[in-house]
Amino acid sequence: MFMMFRHHVSVAAFTAMLADMVLCFVAVVLAASTLEGARASYPLQLYQVVLSGAHFALIISLMYSFAGLYRPTPIALLTKAWRTVIALVVGSYLTYLMLLIVAEPEYVKLLIGSALMYSLVGLVFVRGALYFLHRVASTQRVLIVGTGPEAYAVAGDLKALKRASNSVIGFYPTNDAAVQGNPQALGGFSIYDSAYHSLEGPGQGASPKIFSREASIEELVERHRIDQIIVAEREQRGGGVPMDQLLACRIRGIPVVDLAGFYERAKSEVPIDSLKASWLVYGHGFVQGRARQIAKRIFDVVCSSVLLVLASPVMLLAAIAVKLDSPGPLIYRQERVGLGGRIFWCLKFRSMRTDAEKDGVARWAAKNDSRITRIGAFIRKTRIDELPQLFSVLRGEMSLVGPRPERPSFVAQLKEQIPFYDVRHSVKPGVTGWAQVRYSYGASLEDARRKHQFDLYYVKNNSLFLDLLVLIETVSVVLFREGQ
Repeated sequence: MFMMFRHHVSVAAFTAMLADMVLCFVAVVLAASTLEGARASYPLQLYQVVLSGAHFALIISLMYSFAGLYRPTPIALLTKAWRTVIALVVGSYLTYLMLLIVAEPEYVKLLIGSALMYSLVGLVFVRGALYFLHRVASTQRVLIVGTGPEAYAVAGDLKALKRASNSVIGFYPTNDAAVQGNPQALGGFSIYDSAYHSLEGPGQGASPKIFSREASIEELVERHRIDQIIVAEREQRGGGVPMDQLLACRIRGIPVVDLAGFYERAKSEVPIDSLKASWLVYGHGFVQGRARQIAKRIFDVVCSSVLLVLASPVMLLAAIAVKLDSPGPLIYRQERVGLGGRIFWCLKFRSMRTDAEKDGVARWAAKNDSRITRIGAFIRKTRIDELPQLFSVLRGEMSLVGPRPERPSFVAQLKEQIPFYDVRHSVKPGVTGWAQVRYSYGASLEDARRKHQFDLYYVKNNSLFLDLLVLIETVSVVLFREGQ
């Protein structure tokens, strides 16, 4: 991971995108060279070939992004293959339409057709090379300070990270109790060998160890060539965590991160269970300057206006379908909590029966909810029901990207049960958001807690770059129902 505009970007995803762009650019250059060698009519000038290659590279990388090929969500090989082919075909056609401005149709067909073939062949080699590099890349050796539930959770999350190579060398206990809780249930490790202080998991080779407190962390770092230390303890006061030893390691250049820092970097969320107000106060982020507000407002007005024009035929068809499907109003108005805790009316195409809450009690919407109409089920899955909220964006009550607004009754409940829940109201609520593209549909308190962790990450690291990333990933979520 590395920081880009205050957002933690996967090195593997960034490398894949850069390699794809270079491949597409080279494919156009090779295609133009081939046609020139064949003495095709109406060739392009050199600067036109360069611009065509740049356009093709940008469009294809954008199509790949829309197809979800750079998202952290694992995709089956066959699914990835057909998404790649579709993205290449669509991107090639869009590039073809652009090049018709500067060249004859017959030449453009030959150029783009040849570039597409070069891209397909090159893609096999590029993806194979990236896979090989990932396999042979040096594995980061990690020492986890702590032996409680959080430590085993961190070990499990490190193992689950597909885009990074990590190896947990062992756990350093913070008290005399070597293992707190049941390691089999918490971390997937089943055998504790007191003779060697080791944990062995089923089917694993070298297993992480629980080191003795007799050895210092500095000695362990030197002996086991540790690259990173993760402090997986909620409470670091009381002398359990050896801060002097951690400081000595940090001075030597060994990265030391706490739970909040690890999850923010590795999973782009902020864990609330181990979060302290001091971390939010003294940490970086939470940029809400005047320049950022003006830039976001301009971005919202321009994008929502364009989207309203493009989506107007869809909205017209949706309005007709809702009216014909069931009796009741076309637009559903509901009170939601917005910026600074202010109440505003959130607009949606009605997707439920008019008697959905006839007893006046607010309820979470659930999957396969019986209150949802036939057309309502479709427009909710495709997010068409959210389109009227673009008018709220134009009015300034909402933003295109931000935490999803909740109902006042839910907010009152969630503020009591979820730490730092009010932080999400420091920015405008959004039509889409980081939690919506990184977490599945939620309809419970636990889902609300998990989504809030992603919302905290967005509020802390919000930027125009992150807004663009959310909008791009929203396309993938809608097209392939990854958020359902």
